[in-house]
Amino acid sequence: MTNARPHHRLGSRWWALPFIVGVALLTLPDLVGLDVVTPLAQLVALRPYLLVGLAILVPFLLVIARWVRGAVIAACGVAVVLLVAGGLVAPRTVATPVPAGGHTLTVAAFNTYSGGADVAEVAALIRDERPDLVSLVEAGAAFRSELAPLVEPLGYHLITAVGEPEGDLGGVTAVVADHLGDVRSSTWVATPFPRVELEGGGLGDVRFVAFHTLAPRRGDVPQWRSDVSLVSQWCADPRPAIIAGDFNATLDHSVFRSAMAGCGDAAAQRGQGLVPTWPTWLPAWLGPQIDHVLATDPIVAETFEVREIAGSDHRAVLTRLRIPDDVMRGTGSPSPPQ
Repeated sequence: MTNARPHHRLGSRWWALPFIVGVALLTLPDLVGLDVVTPLAQLVALRPYLLVGLAILVPFLLVIARWVRGAVIAACGVAVVLLVAGGLVAPRTVATPVPAGGHTLTVAAFNTYSGGADVAEVAALIRDERPDLVSLVEAGAAFRSELAPLVEPLGYHLITAVGEPEGDLGGVTAVVADHLGDVRSSTWVATPFPRVELEGGGLGDVRFVAFHTLAPRRGDVPQWRSDVSLVSQWCADPRPAIIAGDFNATLDHSVFRSAMAGCGDAAAQRGQGLVPTWPTWLPAWLGPQIDHVLATDPIVAETFEVREIAGSDHRAVLTRLRIPDDVMRGTGSPSPPQ
């Protein structure tokens, strides 16, 4: 009887350390503040899908460990990265309990893709769902002029702000239900994209902000970071607020998580924090969630869903928020929506 020939393993095991560091930087750049540089700012938005790749990579490394030195070490390191990243992503799939009592407010947000979205479908969404407030971004004077005749007879009025980019791209429009009464509006053009702020009337003490940021494209990341950071002025303020629109950021971006401290994300509160809202040319299960409705604590989302609207690369988001009575306490205001 002869002994089986030993397997010869290739290379040095020291490759495993830089390999693990590389995987960690690609998957967890936000933990060391590197998700504000290209290409990590863009790549981290796909972290839920990177986890699938890591889950495949670990057993692959264990299989090749028979022939490659250091593969077991690499597998262990990748497994640790997978567990840490999974711990950051998993809470978005668990629904938050909704307290009893209070009032509900239905909010929608949608990016019209420079006014290219089907206006009739936007009007149909408003007609069928009867939201109290809608944040429409990339919707300027032209889009408003088409939408207004369709929704004003339903009991809505529109408020539009126009920023630096020309046409609908630089516009933000808030659609407000008339039953909210004497709601006061302010428009701001402090960034490349404007915003609309509403308060008073049936909103009581709650402020509503229709919001849009620049996308983190190469060369635009510093401005994107500045835009996203603006969210903190509402989430950190003691006054209750709802901020809705296209944030061009996911919960995997550290600048977004930091800015929204004090707020909850409607999708994550309903366990749907991984539902893609962009781009619509990918399968409905694939893509980042960059359109959000945020609300300060203790406002909690009761429902969350996305809707396809022809002509846009974004999906509309629709949520019903539960607002405690002591939060929505306006004096001399119409009764808040039930």
